[in-house]
Amino acid sequence: MKKALITTVAFVSLAACEDPNASFPTFFQEAGAVADAHGDFGAATANNIAIQNGDKSYTISLAKRFADEVNSTVNFEFNSAVLDDSARATLRQQAQWIAQFPEVRFRVYGHTDAVGSQAYNKRLGLRRARAAVSYLVSQGIDRSRLEAVASFGETQPVIVTQDRERRNRRTVTEVSGFVQAHPNILDGKYAAVIYREYIASAVPIPTGAVPSIAKDGG
Repeated sequence: MKKALITTVAFVSLAACEDPNASFPTFFQEAGAVADAHGDFGAATANNIAIQNGDKSYTISLAKRFADEVNSTVNFEFNSAVLDDSARATLRQQAQWIAQFPEVRFRVYGHTDAVGSQAYNKRLGLRRARAAVSYLVSQGIDRSRLEAVASFGETQPVIVTQDRERRNRRTVTEVSGFVQAHPNILDGKYAAVIYREYIASAVPIPTGAVPSIAKDGG
């Protein structure tokens, strides 16, 4: 028994000598390895390398950024393709984002709820997509960069129901590709966008914008 115990200790010691990280991880691993418990350390660098190597699509990256930064969906009243105030406000926000990337194309997909025939709903969804595209054009976006080419009708609901459902009556704007098959977007125009965002981020908050502590409840 004692001999077996000694052998086990010797084996563990030998393994530790062969792998110094097992005993001294903070000394032998790269800087930040211990703090990077979730694998986020260096994510920007990894993303850039993936883009340069072609492992990550520019279109996918921009599509994710668009979805993260802008509300991509507008909703409609029942059996209507009319844009209400909320829809127009969302489309103005989309137009501001789209204007920053003149080399990028977008598609607008129209959807309906399940009330009505499939053929009618397909036409209605396309009318909604065209209404959204027309409004984006009115906000200064080149029509050649916008496509209302697909209407899913009632086939892709957000909420699965046969009843009227506002969340299903919608259009969704998505990045679809690049004008003239741009190999990448790291050109002068994109650099100007980054520079503008950088300058805007450095503007100090006005003193008067700091809210005072309210004395009364409400």
